Amino acid sequence: MDALILIDKPSGITSSEVVRRIKRLVKPSRVGHLGTLDPFATGVLPIMIGEATKLAPMLEGGDKEYEGMIRLGVETDTLDRDGEPVREAPIPEITPDALDSVAAQFTGKIEQVPPVYSAIKRGGERMYALARKGVEVEPPQARTVGIKSLSIEAADSATLKFRARCTPGTYARSLARDIAIALGTAGHLCELRRTANGNFRIESAISLEMALKELEAGGAIRSAIGLREALEGIPEVAVDEPTEIRLRNGDSRALDATVPAGCELFKVIRDGRLVAIAKPISRMTAALVRVFNTRDDEGTTD
Repeated sequence: MDALILIDKPSGITSSEVVRRIKRLVKPSRVGHLGTLDPFATGVLPIMIGEATKLAPMLEGGDKEYEGMIRLGVETDTLDRDGEPVREAPIPEITPDALDSVAAQFTGKIEQVPPVYSAIKRGGERMYALARKGVEVEPPQARTVGIKSLSIEAADSATLKFRARCTPGTYARSLARDIAIALGTAGHLCELRRTANGNFRIESAISLEMALKELEAGGAIRSAIGLREALEGIPEVAVDEPTEIRLRNGDSRALDATVPAGCELFKVIRDGRLVAIAKPISRMTAALVRVFNTRDDEGTTD
């Protein structure tokens, strides 16, 4: 199977556990995911299978969209509901105007300090692993992230609901902490749902339970996305069989004089299948970025 599956990740398991459960049921066994979701979080998690794992560098840079809930009054060490309280603060009266003002404050390019409980490495080890061992670690340095849009509204006197579209590398947990601080209190993320990961939206995702049932039955995942479809929006060039053979042997000169203008990357297609991804070097020449060993039955589980 060479395809992507959009999983609506359930709460309570890691993104890596989703990969492990699917990996047991597919051939070949190369399986990966795009964009880690915390265990308590839900939402769209693209799973790459087989040759689709080669697409990761082309797909991982897309914006993310989230819906979430912020519990005010208490900050936790993990900045989410699974952590231990580390700071409490009274909750002031919060008006719609105050929420609009804070949303505007955090829209655009902002400086954000990632959580200590994060996958950032410190001395070769993940910071969350060090924190769980009780090792005292300095908070990560602030980094610039982009919040493309942000709306905040009160769900009740102690809970806020928000929607955000942001660039990769943005931590929703840190955003929840900082929104609470800007309102004069403390807070943590109590719910999070990713509704979009790049071009992949939650409306096209299926439950993990349904995906596993379909894989166990030995059939194709009905909602699987082929490699060509996954790169929608990237220009493509169709080639014949002799050209495909040359490309599979690493001869990028086979693309001479077929390079589309005005693009950073382009797809090479034969009979509807993705053969390669290439990048223009000049108006007449290109270099191969990835070559795919796809078959006529791309997207099946046999």
